[in-house]
Amino acid sequence: MSDVDWDGLRDRARALAQVAHAPYSGVRVGAAGLTDDGRVVAGCNVENASSGLGICAEVNLCGHLVAAGGGRIVAVAVVAADGFPLTPCGRCRQVLHEFGGPELLVDRPDGPVRLGVLLPDAFGPDDVRDRAG
Repeated sequence: MSDVDWDGLRDRARALAQVAHAPYSGVRVGAAGLTDDGRVVAGCNVENASSGLGICAEVNLCGHLVAAGGGRIVAVAVVAADGFPLTPCGRCRQVLHEFGGPELLVDRPDGPVRLGVLLPDAFGPDDVRDRAG
């Protein structure tokens, strides 16, 4: 997708990383995504004293997407507070798959890659629908 403003997404993600709640790990993360209708949605990580209850920036981003009316994410940038691009963890890849599918472009230090490359043979909504009942 040549019309993705990767610098703009990275800047928005970096701004969100600055306000992340990361008192335990000290690793502040921001995420910004471009939707199929041109909106930008964003999130940051929110840690919790009960470490398993923390929320990753990408999951927070998807929550904001839903709260803003939904849609599909077509590109996402995830960065640390210093601006270094981070590749989403496995859990976040699965959550992003729900809202962007295998064609979602994910920014990485060596350039964007489709989510389907990072999460091959993903389990998705069609799998649930096909196996239900």
